[in-house]
Amino acid sequence: MFFSLRLAALTLSTLFISHVFGMPLVKREQLCNGHAGLCERKYGNTTFVGAHDSFAYSSNPFALARTQEVDVTAQLRLGVRLLQAQAHMFGKDLNFCHTNCFLFNGGKVKDYFGKVKYFLDRHPNEVITIIIANPENVSAEVWQPIFETSGLAAMAYAPPQTPMSREDWPTLRELLDAGKRLVVFMDKGAEGRTVPYLLPQFTMMWEDEYDPTDPEFPCKVDRTSGPLTPPQQLNLINHNLNIDLMPIGNGLRIPDRLDSPRTNGIYRITAHANHCASLAGDRYPNFVLVDFVNIGQAVTAVARLNGFPY
Repeated sequence: MFFSLRLAALTLSTLFISHVFGMPLVKREQLCNGHAGLCERKYGNTTFVGAHDSFAYSSNPFALARTQEVDVTAQLRLGVRLLQAQAHMFGKDLNFCHTNCFLFNGGKVKDYFGKVKYFLDRHPNEVITIIIANPENVSAEVWQPIFETSGLAAMAYAPPQTPMSREDWPTLRELLDAGKRLVVFMDKGAEGRTVPYLLPQFTMMWEDEYDPTDPEFPCKVDRTSGPLTPPQQLNLINHNLNIDLMPIGNGLRIPDRLDSPRTNGIYRITAHANHCASLAGDRYPNFVLVDFVNIGQAVTAVARLNGFPY
């Protein structure tokens, strides 16, 4: 009797809230990455906001190698759903570092993965992508135990074949229902797929210019490989503006923090996406990679690319 009365009271309270605010209540399990409208959207036809060198955060304005001002947990809470990071061996440990671990050391990969797992456990309706730059070609067998120990391996999606075209990917709802809410790409070391969920980035995806310095962000296919054509592949736009301090030779580029409110504005992100659309089969990019995700309107811009007003 008591239980029935309590249940009735909760039902009446829910109806009252819905009536007062003039909107139907959407069940949490109906949302996929924050929008019910994304649930039936294929992963390959969805746009995600990404944090470039997501580990390289500092609030110190004199830390010139930083690319972010808030840590990975704060980035995820802001709406970032692509985490990009570069890995290097540092002694016996695999660390996320910028160029090398003496320039900017973001700490051990296993600790970073622990933060991602913590977020995923507490946000069951989110699909997250990790793109790993692996310049030292660290073996997939080194990566595998770190993924397994962190618990991320059980969440990682292993596609039925490689490469996957944009249309081959499951919907976000299908990924959530299967419990495979993490997609992992690696630029080197995953070509043989010895670890099924570590996916070779450039057979699946193309990028435009890396470390751009032109605020107009003209677009061209820069890095790709494999049998798929660019319109068939996923694509990523490097929307992280840099300043070239030494334009002679290989140059010395650092993130342009002063321009980040404009760089991460809706106009520039949308314009960049439009510049690349003709190379992607007249579709918006899958990933918009930015520096300083806490500055500007990158999350709102990506929501609009997905067809939502905010």
